[in-house]
Amino acid sequence: MHPTAVELLAAGLFAAAVLHTFSAKLFERLAHRVPQHAGLLHLLGEVEVVFGFWAIILVFTMAFMSGGAEALAYAETRNYTEPLFVFVVMVIAGSRPVLQAVRGVIDLCVKLMPMPAALATAWLGLAVVPLMGSLVTEPAAMTIAALMLAPVVFRQALPETPKYFALGVLFVNVSIGGTLTSYAAPPVLMVAGTWGWDSAHMLATFGWKAAAAVVLNATLAAFVLRRHLAAAPLATDTQAPPPVPVGVILVHLALLAGVVMLAHHPVAFLGLFLLFLGFAQAYERHQSPLLLKEALLVAFFLAGLVVLGGLQRWWLQPLVSGLEPLALFFGALGLTAVTDNAALTYLGSQIEGISASAQYMLVAGAVAGGGLTVIANAPNPAGLALLKRGFADESVGAGSLLLGALLPTAVAAAAFLLL
Repeated sequence: MHPTAVELLAAGLFAAAVLHTFSAKLFERLAHRVPQHAGLLHLLGEVEVVFGFWAIILVFTMAFMSGGAEALAYAETRNYTEPLFVFVVMVIAGSRPVLQAVRGVIDLCVKLMPMPAALATAWLGLAVVPLMGSLVTEPAAMTIAALMLAPVVFRQALPETPKYFALGVLFVNVSIGGTLTSYAAPPVLMVAGTWGWDSAHMLATFGWKAAAAVVLNATLAAFVLRRHLAAAPLATDTQAPPPVPVGVILVHLALLAGVVMLAHHPVAFLGLFLLFLGFAQAYERHQSPLLLKEALLVAFFLAGLVVLGGLQRWWLQPLVSGLEPLALFFGALGLTAVTDNAALTYLGSQIEGISASAQYMLVAGAVAGGGLTVIANAPNPAGLALLKRGFADESVGAGSLLLGALLPTAVAAAAFLLL
């Protein structure tokens, strides 16, 4: 079956978008050199804008080639549940009451650990919080971890190299840390129903291996960061707001739990989100500014990926279906770097008669490679949006992220292949 002209166009624009993500830091540097166009260059340098930008170009070009009605019909038939869910979870999980609850638990653990407080906080943020993603979903875990780690690890005072390694560890650990259950990691969610994988199967087949890799990766990151954090005090706010009442915290946690349970029902979880906004406004004195801008940018990024990715099946599915299990593992790991891992496993779930070993290898490779690029795993743009200010030029270089993620990716791959 030969690709249509629109599919070829979409593949070209998808490739342009991937190249754009690797060039985002270049646009930020150009913004400083060409001040008269700094606004536009800063916009093009926002990684979260990239896929939405190229998706808009795709829809307009489709309208020119095939007519406005067909282009609009294509855009309206895409499934935007995941972008909407990530937006809602990111805002609620990043609210002050939820963060205060998490930090209370983390602070208690820090006091029990035989190491400097900043280093202990970094280890917990890179190990325990990503594993929490199996309960609260990966986007929520990424948001909580990023906000917790930003003032400790991802600050301008630290050298770039250890920060990129820590970022790679965070992205990889969140990607594999959600595999202890069948609902928390997007690439697992895409196949769980079709292949009959429940949480017991995930824990026995993937979860314990992922947990071992997460702990090892976090320990390696703590070792790399030890000189930079050993003598560093925890960042404290001299004008810290008063503690949030327990009742307000419980309402926030209940709403977050409701959104997680209704993750596949956007009408329902958006209703809970509107209730959350009303409650947050009613108790505004117990809130910090909500992460609405950051969450909207991330949702825009993921929605663009949905639109562009919807026309890539013609070349992705033959690649996936034509590989033997071990080759499929490494193929999935590599392809994940240039396409969302959930889209990759979804295509795999459509292959008839796929063997149990091939199923395992496909998902294992997809989640192991989830930290290689910003687009590899849905929660990565959320982490990027919250952490990029700690890097030079307030942007994250795609090449440096790839290098930083190589070792933790190798650890994850080894865990899934050898354990």
